[in-house]
Amino acid sequence: MSAVAGRAGQPGATRVNQPVACGPVTLLRSIPLFVVAALAEIGGAWLVWQGLRESRGLLWIGAGVIALGGYGLLMSLQPDAHFGRVMAAYGGVFVAGALLWGVVVDGFRPDRWDVLGAVMCLLGVAVMMYAPRA
Repeated sequence: MSAVAGRAGQPGATRVNQPVACGPVTLLRSIPLFVVAALAEIGGAWLVWQGLRESRGLLWIGAGVIALGGYGLLMSLQPDAHFGRVMAAYGGVFVAGALLWGVVVDGFRPDRWDVLGAVMCLLGVAVMMYAPRA
């Protein structure tokens, strides 16, 4: 969470959860959070899709909405305090995760360009989230 106690710029305002230097502990926390968040978001969207497009009903839609809420919660637990960076980097995880979901759940077969694109996205995640910063 990147909550601020008090209003920013006012005396006594302190930032919570400042960005941390990238190290093994950061990686061991951040990567699983991205993976579980991707499962929640992609799975939640898939459940809503099934509920609406495949006429599976309101229970599927409700479960999807709950999963999507869980995704939002999980993203707020990332160790980096910068919302924009975390969300932009997560976009790469989403791309790779959506392709993998398609393979496992829907029988989709990505071609080499799909795979190359996903690898490039994951490299972008690594640069954005885990590059050394001053």
